[in-house]
Amino acid sequence: MDSPTPRREPTLLPDRVRYARRLAGLSQAALAREIGIGPSAVAQWELPSGTSPTMEHLAHLAVRSGVAFEWLATGRGTSQPVPGPDAANAPEHDTAEERLIATFRRLSRRRREALLRWLEDFS
Repeated sequence: MDSPTPRREPTLLPDRVRYARRLAGLSQAALAREIGIGPSAVAQWELPSGTSPTMEHLAHLAVRSGVAFEWLATGRGTSQPVPGPDAANAPEHDTAEERLIATFRRLSRRRREALLRWLEDFS
C-alpha cells in the first residue's frame, strides 16, 4: 500500500496567508478583529490579485499561527520556525500564561496598549 503524497506548503503569498490563518484556527473576520482591521482586508490578502499585508500584520499572523515569519513573508525556507539557541533551556509555559496570551491576542490594539501600560506600571 502506497503512503499518501505529502502536502506541499503553499508558495504564493495569498495561499501562505490562508494556510497560516487556518493553522491558527481563525476565520478571516476573527483575524481581522485581532489585528484591528476590516475583514475585507484579510479577504484581499488571500486573493491572487489582492493587496498584500503589511510586515506588521504578517508578523502578527506568523506569531499567532506558529509559522516562520520568513516563510510567510517571502516563501523561502520552511513554514516551521527554527528553534533558537535557548529553546532547549526555555521554561515551559504554564496554563495561566497560555490563557493570558490567548486573551491578550483577542484584545483590540487599543486595549492591548492600555493593558501593557497598566502591567508596566504594576510591575
